[in-house]
Amino acid sequence: MRPLHPVSPLVAVVGPTGTGKSELALRIADEFHGEVVNCDSLQLYRYFDIGTAKLPLEERRGIPHHLLDILDPDETFSAGEFARRARATLREIASRGKLPVVVGGTGFYLRALLEGLFAGPERDEALRERLIVRERRRPGSLHKLLGRFDPGSLQRIHERDVQKTIRALEVCLAARHPMSQMFAGGREPLEGFRVLKLGLDPPRQDLYRRLDDRCKYMFEHGLLEEVQSILARGFAASGKPFESVGYKQALQLLRGELTLNEAIESAQRNTRRYAKRQWTWFRKERELQWLSGFGAEEATQAIAVKKVSDFLRYN
Repeated sequence: MRPLHPVSPLVAVVGPTGTGKSELALRIADEFHGEVVNCDSLQLYRYFDIGTAKLPLEERRGIPHHLLDILDPDETFSAGEFARRARATLREIASRGKLPVVVGGTGFYLRALLEGLFAGPERDEALRERLIVRERRRPGSLHKLLGRFDPGSLQRIHERDVQKTIRALEVCLAARHPMSQMFAGGREPLEGFRVLKLGLDPPRQDLYRRLDDRCKYMFEHGLLEEVQSILARGFAASGKPFESVGYKQALQLLRGELTLNEAIESAQRNTRRYAKRQWTWFRKERELQWLSGFGAEEATQAIAVKKVSDFLRYN
């Protein structure tokens, strides 16, 4: 008998920045009649192309891409909002008999999509403003405060991620319970899909060299002009995407706070650190199958295609 509620296949391609996730996702989508769903928090934003390594339209092989360029630079977007939008997109793709291929390096967004988030309290703008003022007066104080209220969240939120720290404190203070406990207690996982998760894991030093080269290339081929163009559109430099590696250094360079070499070196250093944090995050991702190579390599793609083929055969 057929199941009352059929389950659709879903493939996720994840890994650190610069590992070739987009290239592998394209190969899988091309091979198995798929459509790509972005899971990179920065590629959601319009105009932020060079610094996010967003795949140009002409390189997408005619394969539909979803959840790219859906936000203006001054808009905010949460993991919960991403999960809602992405789930609707997945169902729409599956309803047409296509294979959704989720690709990106924002691990928290992927987890929100697949496992769901807790139903936390709504945003409290007054409380947020007080927390922001406190952080401005004493940088790092909110992260220390979070350690008192919610040690569990402290372990998974980086000390420089002020936005996530504020949200965790907001939940603790409004709900009077640690966010980590609430997160573990009430989530709604994605239903109607069976998931294959593939992770790219090339040699670390090889990736670091590629990242260094990519950072330098971005600064020398249009990143500064892209930032100036965004600002010329009337968007403030305080927008969320400007906090990301590369764009932050580009702003500092334009303000005269860094030289070109200093900006490149800072971006390279912080990109390597970001890649390391992504590796650490995805190492904890359950049932993720690692591929020891870059996504553009034929050998890596062949292994991935075999895994997807086997996965679909038993759907």
